[in-house]
Amino acid sequence: MAILPYIVIGLVLAVTAMFAQSRYISFWAQRPEDYAEGPTFDIRERFNGPLVCEGVIFGPTGRVSSRFVADFEASWQGNVGTMTERFRYDSGAVQDRKWTLTLGNDGSIRAEAPDVIGTGTGQQSGSAVLLNYRIKLTADAGGHVLDTTDWMYLTPNGSIMNRSQFRKYGIKVAELVATMRPRDAAPQLDRAA
Repeated sequence: MAILPYIVIGLVLAVTAMFAQSRYISFWAQRPEDYAEGPTFDIRERFNGPLVCEGVIFGPTGRVSSRFVADFEASWQGNVGTMTERFRYDSGAVQDRKWTLTLGNDGSIRAEAPDVIGTGTGQQSGSAVLLNYRIKLTADAGGHVLDTTDWMYLTPNGSIMNRSQFRKYGIKVAELVATMRPRDAAPQLDRAA
């Protein structure tokens, strides 16, 4: 009987440590105000015209599960923008998405797309942009709905580094790392592949 309080204390400490790690020293610990200094990442400027995106997706084991190259086309009417995306995966699959982005005067972002459940929300602050949304995977990918945290960081040369985590029931099931840049600044790629 005397050991039970020690087990309970140990469990409480373990849960507290896991919460502290996720809140203070992890991907989730980032806040828009962390990036308030530095160059300004205005999505109306950076997501405008033709863009190229190249990246990899890591599966739940931490290994690369997919590679892709995507062409984006974005345009703005004041604070409302549309961005079409065409992803070409190494499996041969092609995926299209069309975003509607609305930028508030305070840097807040509303994001909508056909495979996004409800409306995504975000914030641009200094050199970074955060988007949070729930995305429904295609039927051939299981049809799951995943909670997405999408961070984009402006680099000194104007490219954008994108890191996204996808979670189900709070457990990370995938991660995406990609670069985005204007099409004319991208290396020439074999578009037929």
